[in-house]
Order: sequence, then C-alpha cells, then structure tokens
Amino acid sequence: PTNPAPLPMLKVDEPTLTMNFCVNTSPLAGREGKYVTSRQIWDRLQKELQSNVALRVRETGEEGIFEVMGRGELHLSVLIETMRREGFEFMVSQPQVIIKEVDGKKMEPYEDVLIDLEEAYAGAVIEEMGRRGGRMKEMNPTGDGRTRMEYLIPARGLIGFRSQFLTLTRGTGILNASFSHYSDFAGVLKSRPNGVLIAQDPGETNAYALFSLQERGQLFYGQGTKVYGGMIVGLHSRANDLVVNPSKAKQLNNIRTTAADEKLILAPPRRFSLEESLEFINEDELVEMTPKSIRIRKRVLDHNERKRHEKSRGVESS
Repeated sequence: PTNPAPLPMLKVDEPTLTMNFCVNTSPLAGREGKYVTSRQIWDRLQKELQSNVALRVRETGEEGIFEVMGRGELHLSVLIETMRREGFEFMVSQPQVIIKEVDGKKMEPYEDVLIDLEEAYAGAVIEEMGRRGGRMKEMNPTGDGRTRMEYLIPARGLIGFRSQFLTLTRGTGILNASFSHYSDFAGVLKSRPNGVLIAQDPGETNAYALFSLQERGQLFYGQGTKVYGGMIVGLHSRANDLVVNPSKAKQLNNIRTTAADEKLILAPPRRFSLEESLEFINEDELVEMTPKSIRIRKRVLDHNERKRHEKSRGVESS
C-alpha cells in the first residue's frame, strides 16, 4: 500500500502581547507566597513552555526580570492566575503589544472580534469598542432578540475588555477574538484619564483616614488593610497623582474619642480582578501577585526618588 500523504503542519499564531514577570520587591514580599525567588519563577516558566506552544519566554538584561510573550491578554492572564494558585509570588508589568517595523513603518497586531449579545446592550458595546479603536465590519440581527457584530480592532484595544464586556452585557454576551494580521499603527488610544492615590508610609488603613480620603476619589481598600509607601490605594478624581496617608491615626484627647469613628460611613471599596488590574496600570506601575492578594503599586516606591525619575524623563523627552 502506498504511504498516505503527510498532514499539513499546524500553524501556531505568533505572540502579540508581551509583559515582564519580576521578582516581588515590595515591603510585603514573601509573606503570602511559597515560591518567591527568580530561579523558581524562571523554572516554572520553562516548565510552561513544554505544553504551552504559543508562549515565548526570554531573560532580560536585568536580574529577576523575564519577558513573557503570549497570544493576547487572556492567554497571559490564565498563566498568571495558575501561578498564583500554585503559590507563586511575583510582579507583572503593563501588557504591551509586539510592534514590528516593515519598510520603516510601525505595524501592530489586529484581531478579528465576533460578538453575540442582546439588542438592548448593543449601544453600550458599540460605544466602548469605538473608544478602543475598533472598526465595525458587519452587524446583523439573529432574529431571537440578539445581535451579531464583527469588528477589526488593535490587539491592545482588547486589553481588559472581556471583564468590561461581561458587565456591559449583564453576563449574557459572547465574545470571540482571533488574530487577523499586522497593519499600520493605530496611534495613541485613550488611556486612564485619572491619576491615583499613593500611600505615603507603611501602616494599616483605618476608618478615620479613609473617610477624609474618599472625598479625593475612589478607594480600593477598606479599613484594616496593610499598605506600604508607593502602593496605590485609590483612583484620584483629578488627572494628577496624589500622595496620601491612609493610615493616619486620630489624635485622641478629652474631646476627641474613638467612639465618634463609629459614625463614619465609608463607601464600598472598588475591588480589582486580575484582568482589570492589568488594564488599569500605566507604564510606571506594576501589579503585585500573591496567592492571597492583588496589589497595584508604583514601579519606584520612594516618593522623592519617583519625582527625580519623572524630572529626568521630562528632560530626556524634551
């Protein structure tokens, strides 16, 4: 019998997103995780390469920092969440798309997105996809009160969108994305318009301090949470970053007593999921991952050193 023709090789999509995995350097490092060293993180990433064919990992020039490339935000988020649950403690940077240069032009990856949702939620999703740089290719009703839409969108526009999509569609929407092609750079997409509230000193949050801070913006933690200098504790209502003291204690005397604190009413803090954290951070921020916590922090923790960095970067850019 003649040998059958060999099957064509399966094509694995190239990675489109990259982020850095770093050793946790925060003051709270090592308290919640079991595996915290750079060697343990590197060995775990190497083990992942044996079964995760679309993943790429390489060492950077800096000690304890590894570049991990994957097929979109969901691909990398699954790896991060898996490592968290296994007891790893580490930090990750803002996801960046892998830019290619072809004939002197910047090219970025684009995704084909298929969305199926109820007609009542179509308007909100269309508005958000437009804000993220998506271009609608087709929109058709499916006849059962639902609508199907096809979009072409830059891969970086999808970062953090899945969790937001479920919120916009009350959990009833279906979204599927697949790599389409590399095309012209889409320009600057709208980033976070607000600054953040940054803890000044290490300590534990209390109701007295948080009550006065909630006028400044939206808080991420309730009372009784351990914080450290450089940790982000809230979203500022204005565009600039603000250094605050969420653990400031009340001065007690014969007039001021702790009993008055029982009347303080705090708004519920905003809790971040892993995907929301990755979308939220800017280039100078990191997400600290432990088996029990997800914290957002500035890359440079010391406030004075951070100001010097910003000044030097401003001189360089000008």
